[in-house]
Amino acid sequence: MKIKEQDYIKSFEDCFSDIPFIRARCSNQQVVTEEGNFRPDLFCELQSPQRTTVALVEIKYLGQPRLARDAVNQLLRYLKAMPDAYGIFMAPYISPAAALVCREEGIGYIDLADNCWISFDQVFIQKEGKPNPFSERRELKTLFSAKAERVLRVLLTSYGKPWKMQKLADEAKVSIGLVSNVKRLLLEREWISEEKMGFSLVDPEALLKKWKENYQFKRNRVREYYGFEETSKQEFDLAEIFNASNIRYAFTGFSGAARYAPAVRSYQRASIYIQWDETITDILSIMKLKPVDSGSTLRVIEPHDDGVFYNSLKVNGISVATPVQVYLDLKSERGRSEEAADLLLEEVIREKW
Repeated sequence: MKIKEQDYIKSFEDCFSDIPFIRARCSNQQVVTEEGNFRPDLFCELQSPQRTTVALVEIKYLGQPRLARDAVNQLLRYLKAMPDAYGIFMAPYISPAAALVCREEGIGYIDLADNCWISFDQVFIQKEGKPNPFSERRELKTLFSAKAERVLRVLLTSYGKPWKMQKLADEAKVSIGLVSNVKRLLLEREWISEEKMGFSLVDPEALLKKWKENYQFKRNRVREYYGFEETSKQEFDLAEIFNASNIRYAFTGFSGAARYAPAVRSYQRASIYIQWDETITDILSIMKLKPVDSGSTLRVIEPHDDGVFYNSLKVNGISVATPVQVYLDLKSERGRSEEAADLLLEEVIREKW
């Protein structure tokens, strides 16, 4: 959907339409002051019986915090030259975090979804909660693609560590171009910060929350098996065979959570990522694990990407996926798994942040 200047003008005017004594008019004229000339994206006049207030508008293609901050700083420079004017940030959709950036600096905002916050003189307008009509699907598809998720795992696992792009690309085993794209998307949301030593994650909570919302466990291939042994013995026997055979694996779900957070107990089905090859079927058959459609005691997951094995830890000789990976997998299920995920987040993941 191509957005035109007229769309912003209409949204600006609509924001003030409920106030009968204010008439809004916008143009893109140059502003001439004693301190110099400048051209805001929109120059608007808010006419009331008492006075006319000038509103200077800065427009960005995206309403994320970093771009909002850029717009706010530009507007504050304009307002030094025109102290009686009012600054307003506009974008197709302004995120709650970007809205907070504006309010903290006394700058108003309006988006094309009909969210707005205006506060000057005796005028106060607030409209919020309208959904984003401009899909973030393309950006989120990039940020949470299989290869990009490798970068996110590294950042969340090494919270606080500064990274140069090439080193991060090497660590995540992806291209430097992909790291650059992920870095841009994270910077726009102010989830990372840049310093001389490199860039590092500063808001892991927000990143993990958004990843959880966009996590697609269904990209993996899952095979269900039933065995007569207790779950804990199945896990131990599998780990013993895979360790001896140099087969790459990592327990996840309840199997992983129980090894990180002892309070997670009493589960009836083990879950394990395995780097699948033709020998796995034979191993499972020897262990008398039978394929089933329901009522399984073992869930074998062939991952859509090997990134799930990144930084797997050995706990009592058993390989376990990182707490972040285990958390995401638990959240992808329903019922008691969500309780286990929350426990893992509180007792293990947040402790490292």
